[in-house]
Amino acid sequence: MGTAKLALEDGSVFTGRAFGAQGEIDGEVVFNTSMTGYQEILTDPSYNGQIVAMTYPQIGNYGVNAEDAESRRPWVRGFIVRELSPLVSNFRAEKSLEDYLAENGVIGVTGIDTRALVRLTRVQGAMKGILSTTDLDDASLVAKARKSPGLVGRDLASEVMPPGATVWEPGLPQSYQFDASGRGENGPRSPRGAKRPHVVAMDFGMKWNIPRHLVDVGCRVTVVPGSAPAEAVMEHNPDGVFLSNGPGDPSALVDATATLKALIKSAADSRGIPIFGICLGHQLLGQAFGAKTFKLKFGHRGANHPVRNQATGKVEITTQNHGFAVDPASLPADVAPSHVNLNDQTLEGLRHKRLPVFSVQYHPEASAGPHDSQYLFDEFRAALG
Repeated sequence: MGTAKLALEDGSVFTGRAFGAQGEIDGEVVFNTSMTGYQEILTDPSYNGQIVAMTYPQIGNYGVNAEDAESRRPWVRGFIVRELSPLVSNFRAEKSLEDYLAENGVIGVTGIDTRALVRLTRVQGAMKGILSTTDLDDASLVAKARKSPGLVGRDLASEVMPPGATVWEPGLPQSYQFDASGRGENGPRSPRGAKRPHVVAMDFGMKWNIPRHLVDVGCRVTVVPGSAPAEAVMEHNPDGVFLSNGPGDPSALVDATATLKALIKSAADSRGIPIFGICLGHQLLGQAFGAKTFKLKFGHRGANHPVRNQATGKVEITTQNHGFAVDPASLPADVAPSHVNLNDQTLEGLRHKRLPVFSVQYHPEASAGPHDSQYLFDEFRAALG
């Protein structure tokens, strides 16, 4: 392992040992508090444009396998860990984390004091940074970090969207089957022979576990790019529309917001098409209703965020990954907050008072993380008729 340096726009420089790929990249430096699930984090397209630091002290000990991927490749710009495990010890492992990053051109760094880095970003907020194994001059790296573009105002979703429409077939893998919320150990939640409503999923950078859940509750799923106009979505004759997660600043997706306004109008007609959004889809839905979005200081990224369901009072432990949020004060009168974050009171869900349109900021599909919020897929399925 050679030397690698991380420089932040505030002038801070951290030195560690490189693993994975070599080179130099820029990105917004953020942290994730999950103890496990690093492969799912690496392959979540919502991390496009970001350098991710893991707060758990040792990462890589259970290796990497194809089944746990959430997209076709890693999307993180760089990966920071306190200690890279020297051993891979899990019966499902197919390769090491180091080999996986090297094969996919992702720069990793180990040996950095991640506690100090996280404390800094919690105080200062998420910052622009440079991760390099080639330029090791502190002043040069800090200057580059300050000149890097950052995330505000950037459309990063267009970089991770699929090129065209496809039919999604796979349901949840057998390793994901568990006995909770009505799930049997040997099969999906939808009864055999039941009607299979057609859902068009608008992909802004969708994690694969989302369409797996939709299939699991009995839906036929067609995936379209998030850039698809309303007319193209409706040409598929959907029974419902799903809006996925994705990276970047939601305010930059002006066309997508306009598309959702048209789809909401469709939801108000005699067909009453249900719409369900997650993460970026939630933010875009809020914008389509006329609400404002804003950038959080350091975002929510981890697998143990408490969220209160306003209708039931029940607290759900949730998986989250977002740096922007919808301002609840800007919601129109016919849209109500449905979920609230108990750590900082930010909006975690919204629901139209008359139309079958709702969304959440967190990730009910988990992968990795708790399954408390899986019921939202069942609610969407019930709304489809």
